[in-house]
Amino acid sequence: MPSSIVLGVGGGIAAYKACELLRRFTEDGHQVRVVPTGSALRFVGEATWAALSGQPVTTSVWDGVHEVPHVRLGQRADLVFVAPATADLLARAAAGRADDLLTATLLTARCPVVFAPAMHTEMWEHPATQANVATLRARGCLVLDPAAGRLTGADSGPGRLPEPAELYETALRVLARGPAALHPDLAGRHVLISAGGTREELDPVRFLGNWSSGRQGYALARTAAARGARVTLVSANVELADPAGVRVVRVISARDLEAAVTSAAADADAVVMAAAVADFRPETRTDSKIKKAGLAPEPLRLVENPDILRGLSARRPRPGQVIVGFAAETGDLLRNGHAKLAAKGCDLLVVNQVGAGLAFGTTDNEAVVLASDGTEAKVPRGPKEVLADVVWDLVAARLPG
Repeated sequence: MPSSIVLGVGGGIAAYKACELLRRFTEDGHQVRVVPTGSALRFVGEATWAALSGQPVTTSVWDGVHEVPHVRLGQRADLVFVAPATADLLARAAAGRADDLLTATLLTARCPVVFAPAMHTEMWEHPATQANVATLRARGCLVLDPAAGRLTGADSGPGRLPEPAELYETALRVLARGPAALHPDLAGRHVLISAGGTREELDPVRFLGNWSSGRQGYALARTAAARGARVTLVSANVELADPAGVRVVRVISARDLEAAVTSAAADADAVVMAAAVADFRPETRTDSKIKKAGLAPEPLRLVENPDILRGLSARRPRPGQVIVGFAAETGDLLRNGHAKLAAKGCDLLVVNQVGAGLAFGTTDNEAVVLASDGTEAKVPRGPKEVLADVVWDLVAARLPG
């Protein structure tokens, strides 16, 4: 359903990326009013914003006074999305300043407000900026963590604006939650998610793997970030863009994944193991490529990988931690699921049918979420983000206050 969106643009070099974000909004049918700061117009001109949005562009509260824009824009918006949010803009918003049209709009907005910061690493990490971010988050705003990567000049580090496609997905997740987005229910929580499929190497060119694309895990990460969580995503062998506001740790094998998850789980409020983890690995790995010798190779000897989910459930590295597992099944879904739930000892188990074009590599999914208290939640086939929201609803209800 089309929405009314205010796109605020701060005065940073990343302002050019907001053009792509605006294009995605308008192509999806949303009505967008761009409100740049005066400094933003030094990077991208008024004519560009007006042409892409089809709406007038101004930074002044004195233009179109009869329409009272400094009040009406915020009142009528379904979402205010600020990208890039500079250190100066975050400071002015946190202080409640209203010295231009954008900050005045932020004060009158009664809809969800999302800030996507972009600045140099030193500015992002400065205690003043972190205090301003904490203030805005305490008021119910969603402030995404910036991405890490190349900044202006030769500098690199945290402070890069996430890619517009991922910012757009975050906006869609916030809009989909409606009024609930005004109070991010995972704010202040650290959630850990694993995604993708592990690979167990035979030699430098061959491995044992699976068909997991990582899409469900990435949907879980994207949705959790849109609900205010600090998200760590342990990603095994995927070809997907990093979700906005998410810290991504890349791994290859089951043992790599175990080490990364064990480290990050120490202070996680919830752990969701959505990765397809290999049960077995080759007993040996050769350092050179196995050559075809005209004879049948020796039987491949396998050894068992650690059961990461069961180990986490048994240790519970943090009191009150909620642990969620995923089970891909090809047989009796409920019977196998209940048996696995009991064996793993987790709080929730998401059971889904795989094979014949189901689950792996698709953009949709259907599942049954089994709980240790005996309840079941059936999720009909739909976008993987819908299943992600159901999982987080169930997790949020189990987190200690």
